Parts: sequence; C-alpha cells; structure tokens
Amino acid sequence: MPGHSHHEHSGDNLVSAARNALVDAGEQWTDMRADVFDALASCERPASAYDLAERVSGQRGRRVAPNSVYRILDLFVRTNLARRVESANAYIANSHPGCRHDCIFLICDSCGNAVHIDDDRLTGSLIGAAKDAGFADVRPVVELRGICASCN
Repeated sequence: MPGHSHHEHSGDNLVSAARNALVDAGEQWTDMRADVFDALASCERPASAYDLAERVSGQRGRRVAPNSVYRILDLFVRTNLARRVESANAYIANSHPGCRHDCIFLICDSCGNAVHIDDDRLTGSLIGAAKDAGFADVRPVVELRGICASCN
C-alpha cells in the first residue's frame, strides 16, 4: 500500500517523542498532560475523554473533569500527538508524533479495535478533489468500519 516511512514509537520512547513534539510546538509538557498521554497510550482501543478522565482520576487519587481532558486531547490532536476517531468520538495515541500525514482508520464493529494505515495516494486524491472544489487546508478523515481478522 502506498505510503511513506516513519519511525513507530512505543513505551517510554513514545512518551519521550510525544513530549519532544509538544515542546517543539511551543507547548508545555505538564504533569496533567503527561498523565493524560500515558492513559491514552496505554489504551488498546480508542478511548473517550470520559474513559481517560476516569483512568487519570484513579491514578491521581482525585477527580479529574472530562472537560479538562477534552482540552488536553484537543491540544494533542492539534500537535499531532493523538488522532481523533470521529465516528466513535474517541482518541488514539499517534505512535509517530513527529510525522505529519493523513491517516486512515479501520475500525472493528465487534471489538472496537482501530488500526491505522497510511495510503498517501488515497488521501492525496481526496485533498486534490477538495482543492478542485475550492477548499483549502483540507484534513481528510477516512474511517472504514468492518470486522477485524481476530473477530472474523
């Protein structure tokens, strides 16, 4: 599948890459932001702000409001640390925060797992069609729903 190469991060390397990307974007890596990113990165499936608020509340020993988590998630999406799975109103950590490109998500209707794939040819065609229609600053959001190999 056409795409481009990038370095996938995980574990402590992912946290370090995320922190560096956020700081490079001119933002601060606060304790709360670190806790939200850790919670997001530890999720195997896309997580809602409410799921993450519950996890972070348990970790911190005090209630964290979902609105605070939403604000942090919005920042993470803007700075490429996370991706929003639109159809599920949920988020997933970006495993290559230093790499900017458009993602395609394959979402399992049975287990909720989301797999990210790259196909710059497809997203490039979508961007081209949008530009031909007079749109600028287009960000393709491509989500395909079905049943994953594990559930099939």
